[in-house]
Amino acid sequence: MDKITEVKQLINEINCLHSKFSNDYFETGKIEKINLSKTITHVPIENIYKYRLTLHESINDYLMIANIDIRYFYRVKTRESIDDKIKRFSSRDEQYPVNNWLNDIFGVRIILTAPEIKIVMDLLDDWQNEFNLKNWYLQDKDCYRGLGLHIYFKNKNNFYFPWELQIWDALDINTNIQNHEKFKRNFV
Repeated sequence: MDKITEVKQLINEINCLHSKFSNDYFETGKIEKINLSKTITHVPIENIYKYRLTLHESINDYLMIANIDIRYFYRVKTRESIDDKIKRFSSRDEQYPVNNWLNDIFGVRIILTAPEIKIVMDLLDDWQNEFNLKNWYLQDKDCYRGLGLHIYFKNKNNFYFPWELQIWDALDINTNIQNHEKFKRNFV
């Protein structure tokens, strides 16, 4: 199987896992559903913590049954990282919906070459509806370079926290790790 087909398969599986987990979590009637298109003043922080903890405790059960052939890495955002993000975004003058910035409680990373990333970017418009992609962008800021392509899943539902897929350029791995330590772990 070629890399692009593997990436497409991974995107499909992340979307299916996101849908299944979100349905199992939010559609049971045990959890209060909150519209995440509201600002943080309307989204109880305890709901975010419960979601994160449940995801952390159960994501391996979902990943074990996934049909993923490509090498990937995943993480569930720590509570400290969530607190840091809430602090930064709630202190801004202009407030944004929670699902626009707390869109990476669960994240997957894969490594591709620059030409492979370009091919994936060219295909994302075609894959958007097929895989219920929320949005995507290429991260490349002067002070925070190299975190690659970010793709978000939300299954067209404002009650489900989005998940993230990051596609890193193989040549940027060390820079990405250094930047992540410098800019994303300042709560330590």
